[in-house]
Amino acid sequence: MHAWPASDVPALPGTGRPLRLHDTSTGGPVSVDPGPVARIYVCGITPYDATHMGHAATYNAFDLVQRVWLDTKRQVQYVQNVTDVDDPLLERAAATGEDWVALAERETALFREDMSALRLLPPAHYIGAVEAIPGIVPLVERLRDAGAAYDLDGDVYFSVGSDPHFGEVSGLDTATMRALAAERGGDPERAGKKNPLDPMLWRAAREGEPSWDGGSLGAGRPGWHIECVAIALDHLGMGFDVQGGGSDLAFPHHEMGASHAQVLTGSHPFAKAYVHAGMVALDGEKMSKSRGNLVFVSKLREQGVDPAAIRLALLAHHYRSDWEWTDGGLAEAVERLGRWRAAVSRPDGPAAEGVLAEVREALAHDLDSPRALAAVDAWAAEQTATGGTDTGAPGLLSRLVDALLGVAL
Repeated sequence: MHAWPASDVPALPGTGRPLRLHDTSTGGPVSVDPGPVARIYVCGITPYDATHMGHAATYNAFDLVQRVWLDTKRQVQYVQNVTDVDDPLLERAAATGEDWVALAERETALFREDMSALRLLPPAHYIGAVEAIPGIVPLVERLRDAGAAYDLDGDVYFSVGSDPHFGEVSGLDTATMRALAAERGGDPERAGKKNPLDPMLWRAAREGEPSWDGGSLGAGRPGWHIECVAIALDHLGMGFDVQGGGSDLAFPHHEMGASHAQVLTGSHPFAKAYVHAGMVALDGEKMSKSRGNLVFVSKLREQGVDPAAIRLALLAHHYRSDWEWTDGGLAEAVERLGRWRAAVSRPDGPAAEGVLAEVREALAHDLDSPRALAAVDAWAAEQTATGGTDTGAPGLLSRLVDALLGVAL
């Protein structure tokens, strides 16, 4: 599966700051200090609807991570999946009468267009669950053969008790885990499971559902969590630098995935840091496909909204915060974009080296994008009020906003 085109990232003078991020598994900030090649896995979409602002906010956050790393002169190995076969996708296809493959392909294509328009850097490896199945089956067989998985009426479940580190990613108690498992795709009430929290690794073929050859597992399709584990282990290996996604993925998805990988490899941890973006609401409720309270990137683009303004509206909120999308917030972003573009259109201006240092410092401290925006705002205000004599300042300001914030002026 191909990703989307990469936009150029301008080179900046000097070197960026070391990155610190909030790690869900420790509950506090950690230094993320990769080697020459930084490794990041961000969980992708289930393509049964268009890209909404919750998606955009999450992928914007991890785009900033990449940009900070690139500014430290590292390479970045970024991997993202597409869950192109799963219950929500099949249910939407059945409800609309559309072929599920065609639905997935159409929405994945629209997602690529949205990501490209927002100038989010593409993954080096963009892998669909379906294409990953040949690598998933042997992992499930290994878990079963090691006694970490068991059969239940043809389905194969992972035993969470096989991982002594289970629970360390989310830090949740059992009752909370059980409630969230029921809410987020699990089946804790199914009779016959060894532990209500045990997740499915392989779903045996059902009539009317797509299935694939699972070798000794029989015909079926993979569970949600093992999909990302297979892709991450294949392209990044154990102990990669950052596992990313929305905060609703900490449990069960990232918790279960970590346990799968740790039992498979006998090593710990799966990822050095688990980093989660907050939720975006509309009219007081978290944006979600099930509720239908969505603002789509593609619809805003169709209405003529500049994607750079959409991105500035996202950057106005700290990535870990839960916040609400409003028309007023978008209007403020449009106005900010206009001010910044007017400021850099002049032939000279106030020195911008200090702005570069402040933006670097802000992003290095847990991606503090509101502080970064404020630094650029202050430069633009000074430019408007008094101007300056540095002929290189507007160009440097424009390059730093592009390179570090992904906004083209």
